[in-house]
Amino acid sequence: MERHSSSHDAAHAHTEQTLRSLMLAGLDGDAASYRRFLQLLGTRLRSFYRRRLSGWPDDVEDLVQDTLLAIHNQRHTYQPDQPVTAWVHAIARYKTIDLLRARQVREALHDPLDDESALFDTSDSEAAEARRDLDQLLATLPDRQRLPIEQVKLEGRSVADVARDTGMSESAVKIGIHRGLKALAARIAAMPKPRAKASP
Repeated sequence: MERHSSSHDAAHAHTEQTLRSLMLAGLDGDAASYRRFLQLLGTRLRSFYRRRLSGWPDDVEDLVQDTLLAIHNQRHTYQPDQPVTAWVHAIARYKTIDLLRARQVREALHDPLDDESALFDTSDSEAAEARRDLDQLLATLPDRQRLPIEQVKLEGRSVADVARDTGMSESAVKIGIHRGLKALAARIAAMPKPRAKASP
């Protein structure tokens, strides 16, 4: 048990260090690091929400995009001396509570959440637009790259499960993810960059 706890702590520390370095680089104007930060975060958020709102796949995906947009809109509130994971987790908890309050369906929650004060807001139309952009980018990839990314990176499934269901080897699934992400990164880098808003 102690070894498992130690390994869990080490994994959390690694995640914190990775996300924090990407976030800080992004805040300094490194667009590639910032996009990678959002990609990694999207995978974590999807897993977080799916565990708590199983049976609501449409709401889970909306919630992921909504939370990523809130994080983007509120990135200037992040203080470099606080853990990125705690900052993100607070937003994710609030977004889940906000959805449940709107739905008035508390019983849909499978894991308990600590209540959090309302600190963030975002636009549903912008979240939908961001989701459409991602879908359009994925649609440009061949199936051998698109399917592994969708199922492993977006849905949080294991490489072994995806290999079994698609008939691909585990190595082919990993290669598909690697090449697909590189292709997506190239497409994202080629997209017109949004005009930055002036800092207050």
